[in-house]
Amino acid sequence: MNEPAAAPKLSSTILLLRDNPRLEVLMVKRHYEIDFAAGALVFPGGKTNEEDASEAWIELSDGDFHGPELAARVGAVREAFEESGILLARKIGARGPGKPLVDAKLAASLEAHRGPVDRQEESFVELARKNGFVLALDTLVYFGHWITPTMMPKRFDTHFYLAPTPPEQLATHDGRETTEAVWLEPQEALDMAEDGRATVIFPTRMNLGKLGECAQVGAAVSRFATESVVTVLPVVGKDEMGNPCLHIPAEAGYMQTTEPIERVANVAKR
Repeated sequence: MNEPAAAPKLSSTILLLRDNPRLEVLMVKRHYEIDFAAGALVFPGGKTNEEDASEAWIELSDGDFHGPELAARVGAVREAFEESGILLARKIGARGPGKPLVDAKLAASLEAHRGPVDRQEESFVELARKNGFVLALDTLVYFGHWITPTMMPKRFDTHFYLAPTPPEQLATHDGRETTEAVWLEPQEALDMAEDGRATVIFPTRMNLGKLGECAQVGAAVSRFATESVVTVLPVVGKDEMGNPCLHIPAEAGYMQTTEPIERVANVAKR
Protein backbone atom coordinates (compact mmCIF):
# COMPACT_ATOMS: atom_id res chain seq x y z
CA MET A 1 0.00 0.00 0.00
CA ASN A 2 1.44 3.37 -1.01
CA GLU A 3 2.09 5.96 1.66
CA PRO A 4 0.00 9.14 1.26
CA ALA A 5 1.89 12.11 -0.15
CA ALA A 6 3.30 14.53 2.39
CA ALA A 7 1.33 17.77 2.63
CA PRO A 8 3.22 20.65 0.97
CA LYS A 9 4.24 23.49 3.28
CA LEU A 10 3.34 27.06 2.30
CA SER A 11 6.51 28.79 1.15
CA SER A 12 7.49 31.91 -0.75
CA THR A 13 10.42 33.06 -2.83
CA ILE A 14 11.31 36.55 -4.02
CA LEU A 15 13.17 37.66 -7.11
CA LEU A 16 14.71 41.01 -6.17
CA LEU A 17 15.45 42.97 -9.34
CA ARG A 18 17.63 45.88 -10.42
CA ASP A 19 18.87 47.42 -13.68
CA ASN A 20 22.67 47.51 -14.09
CA PRO A 21 22.05 48.60 -16.87
CA ARG A 22 20.30 45.37 -17.93
CA LEU A 23 18.00 43.48 -15.59
CA GLU A 24 19.76 41.57 -12.82
CA VAL A 25 18.27 39.34 -10.12
CA LEU A 26 19.65 38.74 -6.64
CA MET A 27 20.65 35.17 -5.94
CA VAL A 28 22.04 33.70 -2.74
CA LYS A 29 24.10 30.56 -2.29
CA ARG A 30 22.62 28.06 0.13
CA HIS A 31 24.89 26.91 2.95
CA TYR A 32 26.36 23.45 2.37
CA GLU A 33 24.90 22.17 5.66
CA ILE A 34 21.31 23.15 4.81
CA ASP A 35 19.08 20.11 4.25
CA PHE A 36 17.38 21.43 1.10
CA ALA A 37 19.23 22.59 -2.04
CA ALA A 38 22.55 22.68 -0.16
CA GLY A 39 25.14 24.76 -2.00
CA ALA A 40 22.68 25.80 -4.71
CA LEU A 41 22.14 29.28 -6.10
CA VAL A 42 18.57 30.25 -5.23
CA PHE A 43 16.37 33.28 -4.77
CA PRO A 44 15.83 34.36 -1.14
CA GLY A 45 12.91 32.46 0.33
CA GLY A 46 11.67 29.65 2.53
CA LYS A 47 8.75 28.29 4.51
CA THR A 48 6.26 30.71 6.03
CA ASN A 49 5.93 30.75 9.80
CA GLU A 50 2.98 31.28 12.11
CA GLU A 51 3.61 35.00 12.55
CA ASP A 52 3.56 35.56 8.77
CA ALA A 53 -0.17 34.77 8.93
CA SER A 54 -0.84 37.16 11.82
CA GLU A 55 -3.72 39.56 11.23
CA ALA A 56 -1.47 42.26 12.70
CA TRP A 57 0.05 42.53 9.22
CA ILE A 58 -3.24 43.79 7.80
CA GLU A 59 -2.58 47.07 9.62
CA LEU A 60 1.18 46.88 9.18
CA SER A 61 1.32 46.47 5.41
CA ASP A 62 0.31 48.24 2.21
CA GLY A 63 -2.00 46.20 0.01
CA ASP A 64 -5.27 44.36 0.56
CA PHE A 65 -4.19 40.78 1.26
CA HIS A 66 -5.61 38.13 3.57
CA GLY A 67 -5.21 34.47 4.50
CA PRO A 68 -2.54 32.38 2.73
CA GLU A 69 -1.82 35.20 0.25
CA LEU A 70 -1.00 37.57 3.12
CA ALA A 71 1.21 34.93 4.78
CA ALA A 72 3.06 34.16 1.53
CA ARG A 73 3.76 37.83 0.78
CA VAL A 74 4.85 38.60 4.35
CA GLY A 75 7.06 35.49 4.27
CA ALA A 76 8.68 36.67 1.04
CA VAL A 77 9.51 40.09 2.51
CA ARG A 78 10.73 38.58 5.76
CA GLU A 79 12.96 36.06 3.97
CA ALA A 80 14.40 38.83 1.80
CA PHE A 81 15.27 40.76 4.96
CA GLU A 82 16.76 37.74 6.75
CA GLU A 83 18.78 36.37 3.85
CA SER A 84 19.87 39.55 2.05
CA GLY A 85 19.22 42.52 4.35
CA ILE A 86 16.89 44.10 1.76
CA LEU A 87 13.77 45.55 3.41
CA LEU A 88 10.68 46.11 1.26
CA ALA A 89 8.88 48.54 3.54
CA ARG A 90 7.72 52.13 3.94
CA LYS A 91 7.81 54.45 6.93
CA ILE A 92 4.37 54.67 8.53
CA GLY A 93 4.28 58.41 7.87
CA ALA A 94 4.90 57.88 4.15
CA ARG A 95 2.87 54.77 3.44
CA GLY A 96 0.65 53.98 0.50
CA PRO A 97 0.99 52.58 -3.04
CA GLY A 98 3.61 54.40 -5.06
CA LYS A 99 5.28 56.02 -2.05
CA PRO A 100 9.08 55.58 -1.62
CA LEU A 101 10.46 52.57 0.20
CA VAL A 102 12.69 52.91 3.25
CA ASP A 103 16.20 54.11 2.58
CA ALA A 104 19.48 52.31 3.07
CA LYS A 105 20.05 53.98 6.45
CA LEU A 106 16.99 52.41 8.09
CA ALA A 107 17.64 49.03 6.50
CA ALA A 108 21.26 49.09 7.74
CA SER A 109 20.15 50.05 11.25
CA LEU A 110 18.15 46.80 11.45
CA GLU A 111 21.09 44.59 10.44
CA ALA A 112 21.52 43.13 13.94
CA HIS A 113 17.91 41.90 13.93
CA ARG A 114 18.20 39.67 10.86
CA GLY A 115 19.45 36.61 12.75
CA PRO A 116 17.05 36.88 15.71
CA VAL A 117 14.06 37.29 13.37
CA ASP A 118 15.24 34.31 11.34
CA ARG A 119 15.56 32.16 14.49
CA GLN A 120 12.19 33.49 15.72
CA GLU A 121 13.86 34.87 18.81
CA GLU A 122 12.43 38.27 17.85
CA SER A 123 9.03 39.14 16.44
CA PHE A 124 9.04 40.66 12.94
CA VAL A 125 5.69 42.29 13.81
CA GLU A 126 7.19 44.01 16.83
CA LEU A 127 10.28 45.04 14.86
CA ALA A 128 7.96 46.82 12.41
CA ARG A 129 5.99 48.49 15.19
CA LYS A 130 9.04 49.66 17.13
CA ASN A 131 10.77 51.06 14.05
CA GLY A 132 7.69 52.62 12.47
CA PHE A 133 7.54 50.79 9.16
CA VAL A 134 4.92 48.83 7.20
CA LEU A 135 5.65 46.10 4.68
CA ALA A 136 5.26 47.15 1.03
CA LEU A 137 3.38 44.00 0.01
CA ASP A 138 1.82 45.90 -2.89
CA THR A 139 5.23 46.09 -4.62
CA LEU A 140 5.37 42.30 -5.02
CA VAL A 141 4.32 41.01 -8.44
CA TYR A 142 2.98 37.45 -8.45
CA PHE A 143 5.25 35.52 -10.80
CA GLY A 144 5.02 31.77 -10.28
CA HIS A 145 3.53 28.91 -8.26
CA TRP A 146 5.30 25.57 -7.93
CA ILE A 147 4.32 22.56 -5.81
CA THR A 148 6.86 19.81 -5.09
CA PRO A 149 6.04 16.47 -6.79
CA THR A 150 3.97 14.07 -4.69
CA MET A 151 6.69 11.39 -4.46
CA MET A 152 9.11 13.69 -2.61
CA PRO A 153 9.42 13.28 1.19
CA LYS A 154 9.64 17.05 1.72
CA ARG A 155 7.14 19.12 -0.22
CA PHE A 156 6.64 22.87 -0.61
CA ASP A 157 3.77 24.95 -1.95
CA THR A 158 5.92 27.83 -3.18
CA HIS A 159 4.76 31.21 -4.45
CA PHE A 160 7.26 33.28 -6.46
CA TYR A 161 7.21 37.09 -6.47
CA LEU A 162 9.12 39.82 -8.31
CA ALA A 163 10.02 43.11 -6.67
CA PRO A 164 12.21 46.07 -7.65
CA THR A 165 14.99 46.55 -5.10
CA PRO A 166 14.92 49.84 -3.16
CA PRO A 167 17.64 52.20 -4.46
CA GLU A 168 20.87 52.26 -2.43
CA GLN A 169 19.97 49.29 -0.22
CA LEU A 170 22.84 46.80 -0.20
CA ALA A 171 22.42 43.03 -0.33
CA THR A 172 24.59 40.92 1.97
CA HIS A 173 24.39 37.19 2.76
CA ASP A 174 23.44 36.13 6.28
CA GLY A 175 26.31 33.66 6.88
CA ARG A 176 23.95 31.03 8.32
CA GLU A 177 21.57 29.87 5.60
CA THR A 178 23.44 31.63 2.81
CA THR A 179 27.14 32.08 2.09
CA GLU A 180 27.04 34.47 -0.89
CA ALA A 181 24.74 37.13 -2.33
CA VAL A 182 25.31 37.95 -6.00
CA TRP A 183 23.55 39.98 -8.69
CA LEU A 184 23.31 38.11 -12.00
CA GLU A 185 21.61 38.56 -15.33
CA PRO A 186 19.20 35.62 -15.73
CA GLN A 187 21.07 34.17 -18.71
CA GLU A 188 24.37 34.47 -16.84
CA ALA A 189 22.96 32.33 -14.02
CA LEU A 190 21.65 29.79 -16.53
CA ASP A 191 25.06 29.64 -18.21
CA MET A 192 26.70 29.00 -14.84
CA ALA A 193 24.34 26.11 -14.23
CA GLU A 194 24.90 24.68 -17.70
CA ASP A 195 28.71 24.63 -17.52
CA GLY A 196 28.87 23.41 -13.92
CA ARG A 197 29.98 26.61 -12.20
CA ALA A 198 26.81 26.64 -10.11
CA THR A 199 24.08 24.28 -8.92
CA VAL A 200 20.64 25.58 -9.86
CA ILE A 201 17.55 23.44 -9.24
CA PHE A 202 14.84 22.89 -11.86
CA PRO A 203 12.20 25.42 -10.66
CA THR A 204 14.87 28.12 -10.26
CA ARG A 205 16.16 27.52 -13.79
CA MET A 206 12.66 27.70 -15.24
CA ASN A 207 11.91 30.97 -13.49
CA LEU A 208 15.27 32.41 -14.56
CA GLY A 209 14.41 31.54 -18.15
CA LYS A 210 11.04 33.27 -17.99
CA LEU A 211 12.49 36.34 -16.24
CA GLY A 212 15.24 36.54 -18.87
CA GLU A 213 12.64 37.31 -21.54
CA CYS A 214 12.66 40.88 -20.17
CA ALA A 215 15.69 43.17 -20.42
CA GLN A 216 14.67 45.80 -17.84
CA VAL A 217 12.97 45.81 -14.45
CA GLY A 218 10.15 48.02 -15.64
CA ALA A 219 9.37 45.69 -18.53
CA ALA A 220 9.31 42.66 -16.23
CA VAL A 221 7.03 44.32 -13.69
CA SER A 222 4.64 45.59 -16.39
CA ARG A 223 4.45 42.26 -18.18
CA PHE A 224 4.09 39.88 -15.26
CA ALA A 225 1.69 42.11 -13.32
CA THR A 226 -0.87 41.39 -16.05
CA GLU A 227 -0.09 37.73 -16.79
CA SER A 228 -1.97 34.92 -15.04
CA VAL A 229 0.03 32.40 -13.03
CA VAL A 230 -0.44 28.70 -13.82
CA THR A 231 0.29 26.30 -10.96
CA VAL A 232 3.11 23.85 -11.71
CA LEU A 233 3.00 20.43 -10.07
CA PRO A 234 5.64 18.33 -11.88
CA VAL A 235 4.43 14.82 -12.71
CA VAL A 236 6.67 11.81 -13.30
CA GLY A 237 6.41 10.33 -16.78
CA LYS A 238 8.51 9.59 -19.86
CA ASP A 239 9.81 11.73 -22.69
CA GLU A 240 9.50 10.98 -26.41
CA MET A 241 12.46 8.61 -26.19
CA GLY A 242 10.95 6.69 -23.28
CA ASN A 243 13.32 8.11 -20.68
CA PRO A 244 12.00 8.97 -17.19
CA CYS A 245 11.29 12.66 -16.78
CA LEU A 246 9.21 15.28 -15.03
CA HIS A 247 6.39 16.92 -16.99
CA ILE A 248 5.14 20.45 -16.36
CA PRO A 249 2.17 22.14 -18.09
CA ALA A 250 2.94 23.98 -21.34
CA GLU A 251 0.44 26.70 -20.44
CA ALA A 252 2.71 27.75 -17.55
CA GLY A 253 4.88 29.43 -20.19
CA TYR A 254 8.32 28.06 -19.29
CA MET A 255 11.15 27.36 -21.72
CA GLN A 256 10.66 23.58 -21.53
CA THR A 257 7.94 21.14 -20.47
CA THR A 258 10.06 18.13 -19.49
CA GLU A 259 13.12 17.61 -17.31
CA PRO A 260 15.11 14.35 -17.24
CA ILE A 261 14.84 12.59 -13.87
CA GLU A 262 18.56 11.88 -14.11
CA ARG A 263 19.34 15.60 -14.18
CA VAL A 264 17.09 16.25 -11.17
CA ALA A 265 18.79 13.42 -9.27
CA ASN A 266 22.28 14.63 -10.17
CA VAL A 267 21.55 18.15 -8.94
CA ALA A 268 20.12 16.77 -5.70
CA LYS A 269 23.37 14.85 -5.07
CA ARG A 270 25.64 17.87 -5.38
